[in-house]
Amino acid sequence: MATTRRLITTAAPVLLRNTAWPAPAAACRAICSSASSHCARNIPGHRQAVSARFAAERRWFSAGREDAVPGSRIWSFDEVKQLVDGKRASENIVIVDVREPAELQTTGKIPGAINIPVTSAVQSFHISDADFEDVHGFERPSRDKTLLFYCKAGVRAKSAAGLAKHAGWENVGEYSGSWLDWEAQKGPVERVKSGKGLGQN
Repeated sequence: MATTRRLITTAAPVLLRNTAWPAPAAACRAICSSASSHCARNIPGHRQAVSARFAAERRWFSAGREDAVPGSRIWSFDEVKQLVDGKRASENIVIVDVREPAELQTTGKIPGAINIPVTSAVQSFHISDADFEDVHGFERPSRDKTLLFYCKAGVRAKSAAGLAKHAGWENVGEYSGSWLDWEAQKGPVERVKSGKGLGQN
């Protein structure tokens, strides 16, 4: 597992250093699908280009992805928006933002989401309930809940869905468009003040 975390945190910066701007479409897609939280700051105009791309390809995300985690449902912007608006309250779903706390403090989060950073706290779904609460400052969602994961561009959300499935959560989902799609489509934003204890309000 340590090797996986190392690949996530080091691959993206190397790609960015070797990619000139304006980047070809293929290189841009490679950057978008990295787990990097740095590309929007390091490459001028990249954030806008990525947001536009995800807005244009929303139907692709809604229809599902061949590389999705087996048994993981793919969610669209409209479905997540309905959840946030309280129109799916009976479905027992917890939205989980798996970005790093500093990212949430910069951008905000989808309203009601809890924060379980999958890169720096990859063990979160396999440790005891007591240890989880010590690390994160709130109770871990029980295994009878449906966990809906999102990150910046969908890559870490997929990883988190796989980890949760392995740890015993049967019902998981991925918002493949993740924050870039949510932001591009002007979804509501909840501002974040502190790093620890980012549980539900």
